[in-house]
Amino acid sequence: MISTAPGRVAVFGAGSWGTAFSIVLADAGNDVTMWARREELAASINATHTNADYLPDLELPSTITATHDPARALEGADVVVLAVPSQSLRDNLTEWAPLFDDQQIFVSLMKGVELGTLDRMSEVIAELTSAAPERIAVISGPNLAKPIAAREPAASTVACADEDVAKALQARVHSPAFRPYTSADVVGCEIGGAYKNVVAIATGMAVGLGFGDNTTATVITRGLAETARLGMQLGANPMTFMGLAGLGDLVATCSSPLSRNRTFGEKLGQGMSVEDVVAQTRQVAEGAKSCASLRALAAKAGIDHPLVAAVDDVIAGRVTPAALMDAMLERPTKSETD
Repeated sequence: MISTAPGRVAVFGAGSWGTAFSIVLADAGNDVTMWARREELAASINATHTNADYLPDLELPSTITATHDPARALEGADVVVLAVPSQSLRDNLTEWAPLFDDQQIFVSLMKGVELGTLDRMSEVIAELTSAAPERIAVISGPNLAKPIAAREPAASTVACADEDVAKALQARVHSPAFRPYTSADVVGCEIGGAYKNVVAIATGMAVGLGFGDNTTATVITRGLAETARLGMQLGANPMTFMGLAGLGDLVATCSSPLSRNRTFGEKLGQGMSVEDVVAQTRQVAEGAKSCASLRALAAKAGIDHPLVAAVDDVIAGRVTPAALMDAMLERPTKSETD
């Protein structure tokens, strides 16, 4: 059992969200060591107390340091936060697994489903680290990185199968601007977090095509229904999708111009190709990678999944965003609660 008192935390990932959450942890009183994939970024963070590549305008607290050495990042840490791209988690954990001890608590900030295996991120962590469910937690909610880093008020859900661990983590991440709630529904939080990225791409495409609020509200609402169908089939609590890790995260990601997934979809709707968007932004939205695995997971679970299938078709170049909207409207009508 980890302490509820502030301690040392290792954050693996020095991108926007890893850095923003490191600020939350530091503001809550923890000493934080961030692992950065590039040695030069770690050196720059330590020299300037800023992350010039991702959050250049924000000074980092003095209790945050960075390193390229995973063993150094883990020294004295009882909590290990994982904030790497979901599709690279397996390769990273394969390298890092020998460095972990059998007491550390793993916290996933990642929102995706692994291609091929169709595993959620907590399942990948369990497989590669042999950690039991009570040592694996998920944090998910309406948490766009830049506002969090700027200390705008926000809330999130800390989910773990062990209620005591969830409460201990809640205490460790509760800062003046960040309010965490607890949950035991790891499955629901992970499905909500992964699916909302795909819904945000669809919403962005509607905006890029020139459609207004009625259209985007329709996409968001039907996307939530699709998310809940899959989550409930996998054993999630339906109330999770009405909470911060469900509706809250979905609204933030689909509505904000700061959302990478919504912006990605908007550019697709404006006529850009996937390759053009990636070249322009130098980043791939998580939903563009996860839509294929979520489609396969939904098909395996036997639930209707028109929205994620449509986004996957656009990303794969099989249909255009305009044709996607036409196809969605041409679907047979039915009861809203089917």
